[in-house]
Amino acid sequence: MVRNKLSASFRDPSGFLFSIDGALYRQINKKYQEDYDLFLKSGLYEKLVSDGLLIRHEEVDLKYAQTQEAYKIIRPEKIPFISYPYEWCFSQLKNAALTTLKIQRIALEHGMSLKDASAFNIQFVQGKPILIDTLSFAKFDERPWVAYRQFCQHFLAPLSLMSYVDISFNKLLQLYIDGVPLDLASRLLPIRTRFKPPLLMHIHLHAASQKRYADKGLKKEITRKFSMRSFLGLVGSLDGAIKNLKWQPKGTEWADYYAGNLNYLPASLRHKANLVDEFLEILKPKNVWDLGANTGFFSRIASDKGIKTISFDIDPAAVEINYKTTVERKERNLLPLLIDLTNPSPAIGWENKERNSFLNRGPTDTALALALVHHLAISNNLPLAELAEFFSHICNHLIIEFVPKEDSQVQRLLSSREDIFASYTKENFEKEFKNFFTVKKASEIKNSKRVLYLMVNKRRL
Repeated sequence: MVRNKLSASFRDPSGFLFSIDGALYRQINKKYQEDYDLFLKSGLYEKLVSDGLLIRHEEVDLKYAQTQEAYKIIRPEKIPFISYPYEWCFSQLKNAALTTLKIQRIALEHGMSLKDASAFNIQFVQGKPILIDTLSFAKFDERPWVAYRQFCQHFLAPLSLMSYVDISFNKLLQLYIDGVPLDLASRLLPIRTRFKPPLLMHIHLHAASQKRYADKGLKKEITRKFSMRSFLGLVGSLDGAIKNLKWQPKGTEWADYYAGNLNYLPASLRHKANLVDEFLEILKPKNVWDLGANTGFFSRIASDKGIKTISFDIDPAAVEINYKTTVERKERNLLPLLIDLTNPSPAIGWENKERNSFLNRGPTDTALALALVHHLAISNNLPLAELAEFFSHICNHLIIEFVPKEDSQVQRLLSSREDIFASYTKENFEKEFKNFFTVKKASEIKNSKRVLYLMVNKRRL
């Protein structure tokens, strides 16, 4: 029996996650007994689960206990793919924030309150944000919200910076794993945000208050009474602040790629889509990663078949559009995420183990790499041999497109730089990838010189 304590939950004295032979469990310590019992008896657990706001769990035998401190052992439903806030688009982080506040209001109705409001406690499952930390609740006791600062640092501060300064500020959540410091957010936000009452209160004055009560005054501040009415007022104020934050994805080149059919005649696009559909029918994969997915046109060929699909792209506007489409269509099998393949999410946190790297969350059954290789090879100077090895690490099967140098899109990339890519040829592409993959099918896309390949990983199968 292989046991493994998961590093992502070691900070919580109430309990921790661990796995046995790949199955996920959570130990609830005796320290949390009173709150856990209230969580169940109050009806809060059933309410949140029935509303799709909390991951479901079942209690199992105490024989699985990892320490003598165990009160209960539960087995939560496993999340298909763990993503992180710095990989989310603006609307994903915003919806995660609003979901956290909705959960807090429901908890208050049941005599409890969130003691944790970390963005890392939210995951996207079947297209919707959901809380995955069962131990986040404590009995309401008329004290100021202990998770107030955490909520502001994990949600309000980064969303405000993304809305008012630059969309790339979501990456601060990768740099600051405990949330964006409010004094930093206050300094970075423009002066005009001080005339927005919610932002003045929850960021600027909050940051000043943190500094003022940093020493002995902090204890006095935390122990003052805080009524239910005041609590609901605070939650309502935060809810309004979050809802008022907007970001409109600008019409970037890549967000408009398929809308303008760049370099694709309608017949070519249809043929490419038919080939992707045909290859997926051959493979029948359990899950798919679409790398360089843009707004998810080809991702949806997989997800519409009921395949769990992660739709990765570097462009925040494209990911925003993709996510909004999943919401509008109520899609359950597609998760858009923001990833730069040349600098993907690293392993971070204590001992670099609290948050897994992009690579460590693989491999996927099938990867799509459509109109991607020329960007990596030419725009980013990545040798084809390196690309072949990279794909061999992340997937069992590969559906990949080669765009030749004479293609107008490649010529466009070369228009502003010297052509030093003598090895960028179809023959060399096939040679390098055949070191790691067996080519099962290769089809030229109509009205183009582009070729779509179906490959099987030699290392994995």
